[in-house]
Amino acid sequence: MISLIISFFTSFILSFLILRYKHLHAHLSFDYDKKSVQKFHSFDVPRIGGLSIFLGILISFSSQFIQNSSYLNTGFIIILSSLPIFILGLIEDITKKVRPLYRLFAAGFSAFLACFFLNIWLTNIQFINIDLLLKIAPISILFTCFSVAGVTHSFNLIDGFHGIASMIGIFILSAITYISLEVSDPSITILAISVIGSILGFFVWNYPKGLIFLGDSGAYLIGFWIAILSLLLVNHHPEVSNWFPLLICFYPIFETLFTVSRRVFTKKSHPGLPDSFHLHQLIFKRVIRWTPITSYEKNKKNSMVAPYLWLLSLISIIPALLFWKYHQTLKIFAFIFSVCYLWLYFNIIRFKTPKFMIKRK
Repeated sequence: MISLIISFFTSFILSFLILRYKHLHAHLSFDYDKKSVQKFHSFDVPRIGGLSIFLGILISFSSQFIQNSSYLNTGFIIILSSLPIFILGLIEDITKKVRPLYRLFAAGFSAFLACFFLNIWLTNIQFINIDLLLKIAPISILFTCFSVAGVTHSFNLIDGFHGIASMIGIFILSAITYISLEVSDPSITILAISVIGSILGFFVWNYPKGLIFLGDSGAYLIGFWIAILSLLLVNHHPEVSNWFPLLICFYPIFETLFTVSRRVFTKKSHPGLPDSFHLHQLIFKRVIRWTPITSYEKNKKNSMVAPYLWLLSLISIIPALLFWKYHQTLKIFAFIFSVCYLWLYFNIIRFKTPKFMIKRK
């Protein structure tokens, strides 16, 4: 509880200070671009909220260093390992000039550092043929780094509207917290709670008015922490199915895989080329149907997208919590989520939005 309080108030206060003194850094930190295909905000906003979350976690751990608890060492390893992707994400937030490939390599390097020093490699995913390959050390290392980098980037992909990535991150970290309590692992519990507190401190300012954005640095940081804590959980507790972390993160992961395949096979374009056909963008344009007249109404419409995605993410998170020991059952729910996502996506894109979803003025 102390970790939650310290990280929350640190992130909350730092986010306030970023907003209070925005005139000092606006030329560097503001998102002035409101015309590109992935922009749906109506006024200039600082996009360095990740800095508040990072410092919230860091100060929370530092303030309790005197306790010399084992979780602090693990926490500081994760913090230091996250620096390559966090710093490159922050540079992108400020300059808008860091290529996606560089950020992908940075995420892989951060993953390697954390997994090496914590010794948490993926050696099985409960698929027999793949598990045999993962017994080979180089393949296991590459697969683990790729998986962590993929989850890290997936949170940046879903971070399109106020509150989506941050609240889904809170949901997932809460699930990790619950299972860590079930398996009596106080270290993972405290680490997860500290990150939840930091995200909440930012979230108060981000939702619903969108006064500050996560930015790439914040989205990467949330995804990275979730990936590493998930690996810690399944490596230290074999009774937890390896499909548990996959299912709790299934919405951002599936969104990423679907987006890449859609761009490559349907649009015949580069997978990193941005477009306006993500599920959250379609919900904004076709589900929330009333037309914004003022900047206030456009901002309100922006904030109304997130609850749809929060509920969608729970379709996979809740079954993961109920059946966290049983990988066969979790595989079935992964399939169910995939069907639900595709059914929803193709209905919306064909202008056949389910009536229960439609929000009118």
